[in-house]
Amino acid sequence: MQAVGLQTYIWNNNIRSIVLLAGFPVLLMVLLYAVQLVLLGSGFERAPYATSMGEEFSYALVATIQSLPLAIGVAIIWFVIAYFGNQTIIDLATGASPVERKDNPELYNLLENLCISRGMKTPTLRIIEDPDLNAFASGLHEGQFSITVTRGLLEELDRDELEAVLGHELTHIINRDVRTMIIAAVFAGIISLVAQVIARMLWFRGGDRDDRRGGGVLVLVGFAAAAIAGLLAVVIRLAISRQREFIADAGSVELTKNPDAMISALQKVDGHAHLDAPEEVRGLFLENREDGLFGLFSTHPPIEDRIAALVRYGGGRVQEAPVVVAAPVPSSATAVPPTADAGPWENHKPGPWG
Repeated sequence: MQAVGLQTYIWNNNIRSIVLLAGFPVLLMVLLYAVQLVLLGSGFERAPYATSMGEEFSYALVATIQSLPLAIGVAIIWFVIAYFGNQTIIDLATGASPVERKDNPELYNLLENLCISRGMKTPTLRIIEDPDLNAFASGLHEGQFSITVTRGLLEELDRDELEAVLGHELTHIINRDVRTMIIAAVFAGIISLVAQVIARMLWFRGGDRDDRRGGGVLVLVGFAAAAIAGLLAVVIRLAISRQREFIADAGSVELTKNPDAMISALQKVDGHAHLDAPEEVRGLFLENREDGLFGLFSTHPPIEDRIAALVRYGGGRVQEAPVVVAAPVPSSATAVPPTADAGPWENHKPGPWG
């Protein structure tokens, strides 16, 4: 369905989530069949009474179907863990920790005012003690949503720029982008795990394990099936359109009425957004530059394209690119309340936001 407005865009994300869940058993069966073929071809398992290669393929298919209920059960457990523990998993992967209002009242006031303007519950806030500039939203449902920012983002962005970034991440929550991304990350995690199992079996495959004729063919077919499953995973990843970043930028402008701040924030983030995290989690980030294969499998459009869209459709203006100087990370892992001389808050005058 082509999105023609915000509501249809949200519907599209809901449909994508349903399709991902419905397609999972098919993808799982392909992976299990690949594992079974590799087991047979490598000699780790034997097909009783099989006298031809065709009978071995049939045996592998029957064994896959028989093991499917157990695999689906394991997958359901995985989904339950991901549903209730996705934020903990993401926190462990990124080093994020929650902060209270008393730790950073300015940041909380900015986010709370944006949420009040949309009549929605304020997500929890988290901070990563890292000098690079990035942010992301996470969560699957109301009451679980969270927005995480890096210490570098707080140090380098002024009030308006920080508000624009919060508006961007809040738009991901409003549009349900974040839910679709997390479901896709769960898929990718399972696929990666099975792919590693297959790779290890191929690595440890010895020439004396199975000298039967056709064993290598079974392994090659199994490897091809695993590759197809991996390709489907890439398709799933690409199905979560990169348009979401353009729409989140536009949503930020709608919330803040300040396209210049979003442009300036993107300029500062550009080239300073690297964070060590699993690939699946990096898809959630405000910026995730991937240049491999000409950016074909990138989860984010180039920042220059996002800025151009803000200029063309949001009425923004490009200022001279600000210079970002990475600030040292405080030795303490806890968030430090900003003071009167703390970076971008230095010239702050009290207003309705705090």
